[in-house]
Amino acid sequence: MNDETHDEQDPMARLRGADPAAGLEPRAGFAEETAAQAMAETAAPVAELGSARAKRRPRWLPIAAVAASMLVLGGGAGYAVAALGGDNGSTLAGAPPISLPNGQGGAQNGAPLQPGAGQPEMAQDKAMAGSGASDLMMPWGWGRNHFTSSGLSTEAGRAAGYGYDPGAAADPATIGALAASLGIDGEPVLKDGSWTVGAQDGTAPSLWVNLDGTLSFWYSDPAISPWNCPADAACEPSGALPSEDAAIDALRSIITASGRDASSFAFGSETWEGAVTRTAQAWPIVDGQRLDQAWTLELAEDGIVSVSGGLAPIIGLGEYPVVSADEAFGRLSDPRFGAQRTGVVDVLRADAATESETWVPPTAPPATPAQGAAVAWPVTEVRIVEARLGLASQWQPDGSVIVVPAYEFTDADGGTWSVIAVAEESLDFGTE
Repeated sequence: MNDETHDEQDPMARLRGADPAAGLEPRAGFAEETAAQAMAETAAPVAELGSARAKRRPRWLPIAAVAASMLVLGGGAGYAVAALGGDNGSTLAGAPPISLPNGQGGAQNGAPLQPGAGQPEMAQDKAMAGSGASDLMMPWGWGRNHFTSSGLSTEAGRAAGYGYDPGAAADPATIGALAASLGIDGEPVLKDGSWTVGAQDGTAPSLWVNLDGTLSFWYSDPAISPWNCPADAACEPSGALPSEDAAIDALRSIITASGRDASSFAFGSETWEGAVTRTAQAWPIVDGQRLDQAWTLELAEDGIVSVSGGLAPIIGLGEYPVVSADEAFGRLSDPRFGAQRTGVVDVLRADAATESETWVPPTAPPATPAQGAAVAWPVTEVRIVEARLGLASQWQPDGSVIVVPAYEFTDADGGTWSVIAVAEESLDFGTE
């Protein structure tokens, strides 16, 4: 398969068959709005873009990051966890997480979940991918791409898969213990598809636990949030910025108080320019891999503003047949697998080009197309240089969540592409 275009017979029929939007029409003005937004996002010089990103408030607030704690069930299939390095655990252990296209990853991918909602929505801030000669960006990595590679392994095999077990933690005792660790008094109440503890009117700390595939939860304390501001007032958040150690220690304490093993998580912390809160993340580690679901905490000077994660433990699901890296490479060109680029190299390159070029306003319209003029059909050449087998979360039609083998490919520009690694005999291509 190497150095070849992976075509199949009757590609148009396959493309139509794989199109989930077949027969649908976009609403009026959708294309124009989307194009305008894309152009606005790619027009900023790289220096301004970096500054804007540094100052932008994270879009995960509010969020219920769907994360799972580590649990090895007696008599069941277990898995290895990695201990963390560093005094406060801020050194990230394990290989980076992988997220599948439409796999609905959690906080790592910015998928917000409102209190009381069901499954997470798709991430809004996906990386952009180059799609043409002018390096204009297309969201979600969709575009006309030609993939090449060499030296990829042709060896198939088997790899372990896992699943979230929400039923094991969907009980008042577990939810009450989490609420107590957050300082909330009261008994858990099950209503409208969620467990709740505390006031639900926005006046006091409260906890929501959603009956979804990971038993995702969301806690917030509006009384100490520096972002709360009356609608008729011009408020500026104030207060000292908590340290990285303080944020990580707070998150570690919540995980431990909830009965989880904090040493089976990889911790990190971040902030942004002008911020008065510090965020911390904790990624579960399975088989040396950080999963694409994370517990997330926001800490202010006066205490915890918000924290989210998932209470469902992870259980082993046995082994899956896995295709070779070379066969998985072919899936990059197969619309059934919807490969998308997750790197940001093209975005930065396009911004740099915009900064270095001087725009000259036109004095006349474009030339009239000549008879028989070639039709511009830009195709991005993507050279794959590396493949890595890891794990990624995938939501099932019934709302359950499994963690399956997945490949992450790295291209020559440093961008990454992900596809499921499970062989077709273990994939259900049926429609929902």
